[in-house]
Amino acid sequence: MTEQDVKTLLAKLPTLKAEIGKVIVGQSQVLDEVLVALLAGGHALLEGVPGLAKTLLVRTLAQATDLPFRRIQFTPDLMPTDILGTEVLEEDHGTGKRSFKFNPGPIFASLVLADEINRTPPKTQAALLEAMQEGHVTYAGQEHALPKPFFLLATQNPIEQSGTYPLPEAQLDRFLLYVRIGYPTEQEEMAVLGGTTGTARAEVRPILGGDDIRQLQQLVRQVSLSPELLSFVNRLVRATRPATSEVKFIKDYGRWGAGPRAGQALILCAKARALLQGRFAATLDDLKALAPPVLRHRVLLNFNAEAENLTPDDAVRELLKAVAV
Repeated sequence: MTEQDVKTLLAKLPTLKAEIGKVIVGQSQVLDEVLVALLAGGHALLEGVPGLAKTLLVRTLAQATDLPFRRIQFTPDLMPTDILGTEVLEEDHGTGKRSFKFNPGPIFASLVLADEINRTPPKTQAALLEAMQEGHVTYAGQEHALPKPFFLLATQNPIEQSGTYPLPEAQLDRFLLYVRIGYPTEQEEMAVLGGTTGTARAEVRPILGGDDIRQLQQLVRQVSLSPELLSFVNRLVRATRPATSEVKFIKDYGRWGAGPRAGQALILCAKARALLQGRFAATLDDLKALAPPVLRHRVLLNFNAEAENLTPDDAVRELLKAVAV
C-alpha cells in the first residue's frame, strides 16, 4: 500500500462512525470498542439490558461496512447444525447418482450476530468455538473456510437467570472484548424518543468494504508499541494471577487470572484504537482505556468478592493503580 492509500483508508474511519451515528444515538464508547474489535480481527460480546439497541448497532454496522450479514436468534432448542449447516442428499438427474452436498448455515457470513447467546445450551454454544478461533467449520471430516473478514458479535442479557446458560470461561476467553452497554444520558434518550417515533428514517451508506477492512486489519499490526509499554502489558496481565500477584486486591479476592491471550488482545486493541484515532503509535492511554473490556471476562473473583459486591471492573481499576508504568 502507498502512503496515499493509507491516508484514504484512515479518512474513511471517522466517516464510518458518523454514518453509524445517524442511527445510533450516543454510545460513543461502545461504538469505539466494537470498531476496535473489528479492526483488531477479533470478536466481541455485548452485554446490556433489553432496549439499548444492541441488535440495531450490529445491523447498522453491517449496513455501513457493506458486509454479508446474518442474524442467529439463539433459543433453547437451537442445534449446532442450525448454525454450521448440514449435508443434504442430492441426485444427479442425468446419471441417477446420489451424493451428499454441504449446505452452509448462517455462520457463513462476514458479520454474524449471535443474538442472546446465553439462551442456548452449551453444546450449541460450543459450535461457535472452532469458527471463532480457526476461521473455518469442520463437518463430516471436511473443513469449510469462512469468509474473510469474519466478525462475530454476540449479545446477552445480564438480568435474566431463568432459562439461560452462562457462557463457560473457556468460551468467554475467545471473545476479544466484553463490551458493557449502559443506559443513555437524559439528552441522548430525548434524542432517541424524538428521532424514532416519527416518520423520518436515516439512510446508512456503505463506507467500508471487505477489502478495506482486511487492509485495515493488516495496518493495525504495523502500529508501533514501545518496549516500555510492552513490558507494562506483560506485568499487568501477570499481576492478575493470584498465585504470583503482588497486588493486594488480587491476593484477597482473585480466584483465577488472565492468560497470555489477554496480553495479545490488549496490545492488538490498543493498536486498533490508535489507528482509529489516526495515530501510528499506541500510547498508555490506549492500553488503560481498553484494559476493562479486555480483562473483565478473563479475571475471575472468589466468593469473598461476590459477598462484598466487588466486580472484575473493580479489580482492573486496582490493577491499573498498582502496576507501575
